[in-house]
Amino acid sequence: MKVSFHLRTDKFDKEGYAPVRTLISANGFKIFRAIPGVKCDKKHWDEKTERIKPSKKSEPYNYAVEYNLKIDEFAEKLRKLQRHILLNDIVPTKDFITAKLKDGVNINLGKEFWSSFEEFIETNKTTKVERTIKSYITTKNFLKDFEEETGYKLYFETITREFFERLQDYTFLEKKNKNSYLAFLIKTLKTFMTWAYEREYHNNLQYKKFRAKEDETEVIYLTMDELLALYNHKFETKKHEHVRDTYCFACFTGLRFSDIKQLRPSNIFDDYIKLNIQKTKVKDHIIPLNDYSKAILRKYKDTIYEPLPVISGQKFNKYIKECCKKVKINKQVTITRYIGQKRIDKTYDKHELITSHTARKTFATNSLIMGMNEMVVRNITGHKGSSFNRYVKIANDFKQQEMDSTWNKIQTDEQ
Repeated sequence: MKVSFHLRTDKFDKEGYAPVRTLISANGFKIFRAIPGVKCDKKHWDEKTERIKPSKKSEPYNYAVEYNLKIDEFAEKLRKLQRHILLNDIVPTKDFITAKLKDGVNINLGKEFWSSFEEFIETNKTTKVERTIKSYITTKNFLKDFEEETGYKLYFETITREFFERLQDYTFLEKKNKNSYLAFLIKTLKTFMTWAYEREYHNNLQYKKFRAKEDETEVIYLTMDELLALYNHKFETKKHEHVRDTYCFACFTGLRFSDIKQLRPSNIFDDYIKLNIQKTKVKDHIIPLNDYSKAILRKYKDTIYEPLPVISGQKFNKYIKECCKKVKINKQVTITRYIGQKRIDKTYDKHELITSHTARKTFATNSLIMGMNEMVVRNITGHKGSSFNRYVKIANDFKQQEMDSTWNKIQTDEQ
């Protein structure tokens, strides 16, 4: 990277002064940048020293001392930038240098992008749940692959609109990932960039303008008939019986699988459960028990499985699919996803889509369909975002279907 200063001779004003600017050249590109507020006439510019010569006593004062100080400060910042590039083994690009110069002489060298991402993950391990940390690691690995395969080097200063567009193309065109995956990546990246900004590791706020639309996804849940069929089925193996019971317990309480895993007998009272919710950090959250959830708890009381027989999430999701298949929960369900603007429809047997996450959705949806107050359901499940509105819509659609299949089918004598 080479740096020089010169007088812009094509921009003389009426008084004969021209701006002083720098020329930065590296790897085949050039960047010109004016030194803010610095100008000089032709006779006082020293091309050899690239500085302003002091005016003579007989001449009006030309602010050579003040202007040269500004040039020196700019030159020093560029020297620091050059050292930063060498120490971090950075191949400078035009975008990288331009981003560093966007604040004039206030060049923020900050911290290195990848080491900061590692620090971000490590510092959050004590405060975030395992699933969140996994999402951070997944995002980091994806961005590493993006950098390696596209050649677009990631620094805090290169997280720009160009980066967003190239990441979008890479996600959709190269990796064939869906809109929801890009939304997930951008959400995590923005969390990291905000974390780093608050620690003064960078001053680039372009990431705040990134928008990745997350397509609305279908709510997969068991209807009340399907849930009761699963609950009452006699399984031949204990592994299926245990997984069924744990899944149904989640369907009857609205608890997340992560909270069921941490459930202890001390959390269970006659008519309710009291526990600290792992994901939202809510303490002493109360979940009322109904007859079905109480029966499942009684089944495992004073056994080695008390309060519930919980296994790993991966095996659980495998076995619950098998359970639902045995119960013939095989209604055809079409899932619609988008890669950019391209629509992709896939049809599955419903049992293929059942996982631990669908239990909570089953509780929320069926509770609303059966008439439970919306705010009560929200309080039990702990939903705070707009995602809960999907369950309300399903419940309302169900009620309309019931109206159409009953009252709206009655034929009056006049009709």
